[in-house]
Amino acid sequence: QVQLMESGGGSVQAGGSLKLSCQASGSTYNSNCMAWFRQAPGKEREGVAGIYTNGVGRTYYHDSVKGRFTVSHVNARDTLYLQINNLKPEDTGVYYCAAVYGRGCAADILREGLYNYWGPGTQVTVSS
Repeated sequence: QVQLMESGGGSVQAGGSLKLSCQASGSTYNSNCMAWFRQAPGKEREGVAGIYTNGVGRTYYHDSVKGRFTVSHVNARDTLYLQINNLKPEDTGVYYCAAVYGRGCAADILREGLYNYWGPGTQVTVSS
C-alpha cells in the first residue's frame, strides 16, 4: 500500500507563487507516473501536470497552466512537487496528488482513471 499526503496549499493573491509537495510513503517502489489534479468549485477534477517517474522524467501539462506550473519528482525523497507561479483566481481549487504504482502508465498521464493512489488534497485559494 502507498499513502500520499499533499502540503503547501494556502491563500495567496493573484500573481503570487506556491510550491505544493506530495510525500509518498509505504511501498513506494515501482512508481511509474505521478500527477497533480485540481478540482475547482463546482467543476470536475482535471489533470494539470504529470510526470513519468520511472527514469524517463517526461512531463505533461494542461494547456491552461503551461508556462506557469512546473512538476518535478525527487526519487530519493519519494516526493512530488508542483511549483505554481503567476497564480490566477481560476487556479483556485483543491489540488490532489495521484500516483501509479505496480502497473504501467498509459500515454495520457493526465487522465484521472489511470491512477490507483490519491492524496486527500490541499486547498489553494487565489484572490484578485
